[in-house]
Amino acid sequence: MNWANAGFEIFGTHVLWTDLVGNIAALSTVLLAMRKSMWTWPVQFTGSVLLFIASINAHITGNALKQALFAGLAIYGWWAWRRGTQDGRQLAVRPAQWWERGLLIGVMLVGTVVVGLLFFVTGLSWGAQVPLPEGAFLVAADAYIFVGSAMATWAQGRALVDFWIVWVAVDLVGVPLAFSSGLVVSGAVYGVFFVLVLIGFVKWLREYRSSPLAVAVAQ
Repeated sequence: MNWANAGFEIFGTHVLWTDLVGNIAALSTVLLAMRKSMWTWPVQFTGSVLLFIASINAHITGNALKQALFAGLAIYGWWAWRRGTQDGRQLAVRPAQWWERGLLIGVMLVGTVVVGLLFFVTGLSWGAQVPLPEGAFLVAADAYIFVGSAMATWAQGRALVDFWIVWVAVDLVGVPLAFSSGLVVSGAVYGVFFVLVLIGFVKWLREYRSSPLAVAVAQ
């Protein structure tokens, strides 16, 4: 058996080790992000590589490309957080400025359309093989998750509180899509993500509101 297909059976479902371990790493990334640990990024990089392999085996090319993008953004995030913690400083979290929020929303809307068309024309999304209109919905969902995940990770690298909100929006689509694709572990973990993301948002928001920066803005 190919090592990438290695796994075990549970309740009649074959669970890939790459999917399981990759999602454990992804789940750990959320917990580490709550604590603003620099380990967030190397763990995310490792999880992305494993989930890339799992997605390729499941023929979910859009998700595989998302994981490849995650790996690259993990390098950016590590660099950005390292820069923000130089000289022993604590990483300062903050809400996005108006232009950052505009960029997040604009890229998610336009990017979903552009990437969706690309996925459909090239057949990169597994949904492109499904008859219309269901196929169009699946391709759009694939593109939305791809673009939304990228923007959430970018915002996380900038230590924006808003990145948690973007993840909520992504998970609302990602959970049902993962289950329908047969990635049971991914679907279950996405559900846990949803809860942890809400907790992370509250934690970061409280931290910002108690920071000197928030006090200065209020004055």
